[in-house]
Amino acid sequence: MATIQSFEDLKVWQKARILCSEIFSSTSIGNFSKDFGLKDQINRASGSIMDNIAEGFGRKGNLEFINFLTYSSGSVCECKSQLYKAFDRNYITEAKRKELLDLADEVGKMISSLMSYLGGTELRGAKFKAREKKINESIKQ
Repeated sequence: MATIQSFEDLKVWQKARILCSEIFSSTSIGNFSKDFGLKDQINRASGSIMDNIAEGFGRKGNLEFINFLTYSSGSVCECKSQLYKAFDRNYITEAKRKELLDLADEVGKMISSLMSYLGGTELRGAKFKAREKKINESIKQ
C-alpha cells in the first residue's frame, strides 16, 4: 500500500475533486447559470466536501480528521439534495442527475470507509494528545 504524504494522495479527495468539477460544469450552462442562489450553494457545498477532507488531513490526527470527514459527509448530502432541486427546475437531465448522484454516493461511501479506518487507528493529533495527557495526570492525582 502506498504511503499517503499529502491530502492530494487520498483517493477520496481526488474523487471529491471530480465531483466538484462536474458540478461546476453543470452549473455553468443554460438556466442553471442564471439561478445564482442554487448555483452558488451547490458549488460551495461540493467544494466543502474536498476542502474538509484536506483540512482534516492537515490536522495530523485521526480524531480531528474524523470530525472534518463528518462535515464532508454532510456536504455530500447537501449536494445530493441540491441536485434534486436542479433536476426539478429542469436545469439538468435525468441522466446527469443520476450520474452526479452516483458520484456523490461513491464519495460518501469512501468518506464512511475512511472514517471507519481512522476510528481503528491509534494516531492522535496534538490537540487530543494534550487533552489525554491532562486527563491522565488528573486521574493520577
